[in-house]
Amino acid sequence: MSADFTPGGLYARIVLRDLTETEARRALPCKWGQVADDVLPAWVAEMDYALAPAVADALAEAVAAGMTGYPDFALGGPLGEAYAGFARRHFEHDVDPAGVIPVVDVTAGVRLALDVLSEEAPVVMTLPGYPPLISIAEVTGRKRLDLEVDPDAGRAELDLDRLDRMLDPAGGGARTVLLTNPHNPWGRSFTRAELEGLRDVVVRRGARVISDEIHAPLVLPGSPRHTPYLSLEGTAEHAVAVVAASKAFNTAGLRCAQLVAADRITRDRIRAVPAARNDSWSPLGVVAATAAYTDGDPWLAALVQRLGEQRDLLTQLLDAHLPATRMRPLEATYLAWLDLRAYGVHDPAAQILERGRARLAPGHDYHPGLEGHVRLNIATSPERLAEIVRRMVVGLGV
Repeated sequence: MSADFTPGGLYARIVLRDLTETEARRALPCKWGQVADDVLPAWVAEMDYALAPAVADALAEAVAAGMTGYPDFALGGPLGEAYAGFARRHFEHDVDPAGVIPVVDVTAGVRLALDVLSEEAPVVMTLPGYPPLISIAEVTGRKRLDLEVDPDAGRAELDLDRLDRMLDPAGGGARTVLLTNPHNPWGRSFTRAELEGLRDVVVRRGARVISDEIHAPLVLPGSPRHTPYLSLEGTAEHAVAVVAASKAFNTAGLRCAQLVAADRITRDRIRAVPAARNDSWSPLGVVAATAAYTDGDPWLAALVQRLGEQRDLLTQLLDAHLPATRMRPLEATYLAWLDLRAYGVHDPAAQILERGRARLAPGHDYHPGLEGHVRLNIATSPERLAEIVRRMVVGLGV
């Protein structure tokens, strides 16, 4: 009888292991090391789970072999083949392995694409948004135009009419759209129809898209399947995607993401940059990503199943203990976007940390000036998640 690798399958339920607190403090020095011993962390996007066995075994073998030198700077290769296979299995997306270009991380990949491919013109960024991407336009010497989502809207959707005005030379004059697909912190998995609408606006205005798809493997049960932007007809010449195994397999510290270019001219422009612009990815990161893309499907199935259960548990806990909370529908990622304005606290993350001893990410980091919101990381054990919500209750004085 073959193993069932689908979310909810028998095999998927036996391969995910929660880290103990002692293990988590050693394994995750950022998430757990930057809080006091009496604080539960649910802020930065790292998971409290042991490494996927396929990744751990590949890394152990590489370290035992002394693989601590420079990476192989050839493009495509085993990593490109591994990602192409992963994209085909999970997204039904055909990727040319030669168009898979290593970069140090997703933020660096976005910056490289902006510097090499985009005009010196404003950049459209969706708000709320991931903090490093919020600042990336300024880092590259460009103005940022904010495509904001109304915090009172029922479902986070792209305002394509407003985007069209931002891309109008007589309006905002933007030439690049930074797309986060799936979205962090909205938790949205954009539908094909939504992305086609975005494509049509961008093509009409002759603009460019840089699509951050680091959370693509983490679409949760019952949600629209991930649609890679480059899988849409008519996108190859104006878009690139930046992908990684790091969020789905908890390997951010290994420093390896991939920039995907479907158009040969785009690919050649990126390949032609001086080495100092893109030479710092890790050979151990390549090993981890290749193993994850090639042999990590069983563990990933277990993870998606667990995260779906955690999402449902959080919904139940909030309904029972913090019923005035508004949570965006969590379709993808393990990061819940919570509206706590009903509790009358300007900065709930700060108050929950001070009084409840749980660390959540403050909403104003993702949408400057926005009050009363937090981002909560659910990628932990059910027991810890329940305790985090209990501490939120204490912190908010409910």
